[in-house]
Amino acid sequence: MKIVKIDDSDKTKYMELLLIADEQVHMIEKYLYRGDMFALCDDDARAICVVTQEHAGRYELKNIVTVPEHQRKGYGQKLIAFIVDHYKKPGGELYAGTGNTPAILRFYERCGFVKSHIVKDFFVENYDHPIYEDGRQLIDMIYLKRDL
Repeated sequence: MKIVKIDDSDKTKYMELLLIADEQVHMIEKYLYRGDMFALCDDDARAICVVTQEHAGRYELKNIVTVPEHQRKGYGQKLIAFIVDHYKKPGGELYAGTGNTPAILRFYERCGFVKSHIVKDFFVENYDHPIYEDGRQLIDMIYLKRDL
């Protein structure tokens, strides 16, 4: 198993996978080319993520997704552990934004994140259709953070 950085010219190959975690292409395009993309591979890609630097010392995990048939095998946690280690040298904080979905919030908490703040009405104002996760409509963006 290895983690590789994906070149800008190859990022669109992963669009279908990115759409699992972020349902709208135009939202992904806002961060895809200004961020670093990493893939956790074991013969093929098992999980990918995109990390942006929002300003000095502040990084944001914009998208993380595990290939559906490989979910619940620890690949997402391994990828986050790599990201934390990779960005530790510059230091600062790593943020992740998500909907108010208990299973996803628990995942981030298991990875060392704590709740930071809420952006009210984010999903309603930024997507052209209602977004649902586990049968619940997402309204507000919940931000979590962890020190690097």
